[in-house]
Amino acid sequence: MWELDLLLLPFLEHRYDELDEADQAAYRQLITEEDQDLFMWLMRREWPEEPSRRRIVQMIVEYAEASGHGHNRGL
Repeated sequence: MWELDLLLLPFLEHRYDELDEADQAAYRQLITEEDQDLFMWLMRREWPEEPSRRRIVQMIVEYAEASGHGHNRGL
């Protein structure tokens, strides 16, 4: 889904290397999820139940909002 790329790729390019191993693993696991689930989580319609997944989703959403990626680009 193109909309997901607008959120996931900038985070990957600008923040991934700064994450600790656990958060990097959570990101890698997150991107294996179904697009529909990712969309619901990244658009804040629902939050993942699993704590590490919820943490990485929150980090991505916060980065997108602070940097102007995603939400301010018409998502």
